[in-house]
Formats: sequence, C-alpha cells, structure tokens
Amino acid sequence: MMTISWVAAALTVLAAFVPVTREQLTWFAATTGVTLTPANAALVVEHFVGLRRWRLISLAVAAPLTGFTDDLFYLVLGWCAPSVLRGLPFSVGERHGRRELIYRTAWRLALGAALASTGFTLVDQGVDGELLAHAAAVVIAATAVSGLAAKRNSWTARGCYLSGTAIVLCGALLVPIKAAPAELPEYTMPRPLYVGMAMFGEIERIAPPTCAWRYYADEPCRSWQVNGEPFPQAATYLIGKGGAPRAAPLRVSPDGKAVVYLDGRDRRMVRQDRDGIRPLTGRLADADVPTPTFAGQNRYVALSGDGAQIIDTKTWDTLRLPDVRQVHDLNASGIVASTGTDVIVFDAAGKRRMSLTQRKIKDAPDDTYHLRADGRRFVVIRGHEMRVETYDPRTGARLSAVTPAFPGDDFLDVGLGWTKQGDFLVRGYDTERTYHLDLTTGRLWRPGK
Repeated sequence: MMTISWVAAALTVLAAFVPVTREQLTWFAATTGVTLTPANAALVVEHFVGLRRWRLISLAVAAPLTGFTDDLFYLVLGWCAPSVLRGLPFSVGERHGRRELIYRTAWRLALGAALASTGFTLVDQGVDGELLAHAAAVVIAATAVSGLAAKRNSWTARGCYLSGTAIVLCGALLVPIKAAPAELPEYTMPRPLYVGMAMFGEIERIAPPTCAWRYYADEPCRSWQVNGEPFPQAATYLIGKGGAPRAAPLRVSPDGKAVVYLDGRDRRMVRQDRDGIRPLTGRLADADVPTPTFAGQNRYVALSGDGAQIIDTKTWDTLRLPDVRQVHDLNASGIVASTGTDVIVFDAAGKRRMSLTQRKIKDAPDDTYHLRADGRRFVVIRGHEMRVETYDPRTGARLSAVTPAFPGDDFLDVGLGWTKQGDFLVRGYDTERTYHLDLTTGRLWRPGK
C-alpha cells in the first residue's frame, strides 16, 4: 500500500506541472459565457498560472506526507486547497445563478455528512493523530469555504464549493486502514478442561519431557510431569528453522497454584489453575511463542519475545510494551524491563520513568533488578562486582552504591526484595542465610542475632 501511495503522489505532482494551454482558456470562456478581451484575458491567464503555482507548492508538502503516512487524503487536500483560497479578480456570470445554488446545496449536504462521519469515527475509534488531522482539515475547509465562497464571483464560487466538497468528503472517507490488532483471547471466562487434560490443586514438583522429539510415540516421557503425573495438554517442544527441537515454555506461579504454558492442541499461550484455563493469546507459530514469567506472586503474567504483554490476572487488563524483550520485575507501581540495549523502569501505565544501559560481561553473573512496591526506589545488583546500587526512578539519580561485606568467606548470592517494613533483603551464597541490608551504608544485620 505504501508503494501505491508514492506512485499516486508522483502522478499527481506530474499532473500539476501541466502548463496553462489555449484549450483551457477556451473551456473557461465556453463554461462561463465570457468573451475574452485583451483587457481581461491577461487576468484569466494570471489566475490559472497562479493557481498552478500554488497547487505545486501545496503538493510539494502533501506528496511526501502521502508517501510517508500512506494517506491519500493529503493529495486531495494539496490539489483542492488552492481552488478554495484563490478567486478570479473580476466578476463572471450571474452572482446567484441556478448552477451556483446547486453547488452550494451539494456543499452543505456534503459538509453535514462529513462532520457526522468524522464525529462518529472519533467516538468509535478514539482520538489518534491521523483522525485528528483529518478532522482539523474538515473544520478548516468548512470555515474557509463558508467565509470565501460568498465573496467570490459566480464561477470561482462554484469552484470553491466543489473543491471544499472534495476536501470534506475525502477527509471523512479516506481514513487510512489500520492493521488489525493482535488476536484477543476468545474467552472472558475460564474454559472447562477438555478430555485428557490433567488438573491440579497446587504444584509441588514439575519435570520436563525427556523424549519430546518422539512426537509419534504415546509414551509418558513425551509429557511434562506435574506432581509426578503426565500433563499432556502442555506442548512439549517448539520446532525452529534448523537444529533440534527446543522445549516449549511452561512456568509455575510462585505460590504453585497456577501455570502458564503453550497449549499443545491449539498452540495458544494459556494460564491454568484449579478453576480451569484461560487463553492469553491467539494461535502462535513456533517462532512467535513468547517466554512467560510470573510477577507479583500470582497476579501478573508477562509474555516476552518480540515485544511484551503484561496481563493482570485479577482484572485481565493487558499492557503492551512493543520494544521490550525481557521483564525483570513487576508490581502495582511499575515495571522493570529490558530492550536488549537498555534497562527501563516504567510506571504501571507503561510510561517510561528512567533507563540504564544494559551490560553483559562474559562469564559473569547477570545484573538483577528490584523495584520497591511503592515505586520510589530501584535497586540494581551488579553481578560482576557484587555491588548494590540504589536509584530514584522519579529522577534517574543514583542515590548510593555499596558492596556488602558478609561474615567469613560468604558473599552475595541474590537480592530478595523488600520487607513490609521497607528493609531490603539479600542472601549469602555459601550459608544461604538471609540478611537485612542498609542500602546507604552497606551494613548487614539479622534481626534477633
């Protein structure tokens, strides 16, 4: 479609380069019934030359807009706007003739229809840049025609009405076709389990298939194992271009009461708990299957791949983050995610708050990220240096950087997030003991010890 827009823009500009000809002057005289004389012929020629000049100027702006936005309305606007704005400098024909009345009536009907259609589209689809630009053009054209046509001679008034009609109708009708949104889940309520699906109350242990490549064999080793029993509804593998099959995703919630997996039957990502299953996506090709993660205990599910979507399992609202490749932390106040080059802190609505350059150090543990529940502190644990850095997401400023000294030969393993009292917790690697960490001084302590 984009190529067609550029071709249409090029052809329109070429048409505007056609010079004023004797045939055009003859047509003007025949249409208006005016006898051309040396006195008025120069004015008529100047009118057509000026109209052509201004049309080329307006198309110089409209043609690139059409090509880049794939919106043919700008071509119509660029071609017709000079006819609305320029009039003939002397009187031609009867001022309120029958033809002008017909054109004026057609203009009013078209304007009413265009305003109604534009208003309905804005209400139905919501306000976006393209629709708002069309609506503004319709309103400006309506104002210009209503003010200028009444002051024109009969012939240019008719041209003003015709050009204005073309602008408002195309503004309402030539709305760019938008790509269809990603397929939404087909169900708003949990779907009953179909025959052969396994159920669970709480997941205590899980094991991947050990012979996923043997797709033709109906053996227990083909299935995921949940609590020691086959879980046949979950897809076992994904087929990529070349190479061996890889395991299909299956993630268990932190409380063990829900699981997200790729359904082996209809190839959708679904969430299952004791109440049933709920589709989270439409059907997926193997190359498009995202990586699921849970956050906020069982409340949020993040599906990351070519972009990410975050689903609130209480409201089933979905937030889409187009450039995100991995979600690291998530709570009711914000999201920590990475794009492949940057680590970004978003607020709960997906608005960017701060960012850091993501770093990868060979053979070193990855950096980890923790966002406090109120969204007012962001902690980064640098895996290579075992340094704990604290940031204010509102400003992006680094507030502190400490390297905690553990007793004996122990050292930092992972961060465990915040307590309800606001203390940050870390765990030692060798002893697996949990400590409270003062993010300002680096002091470690264990309550009651």
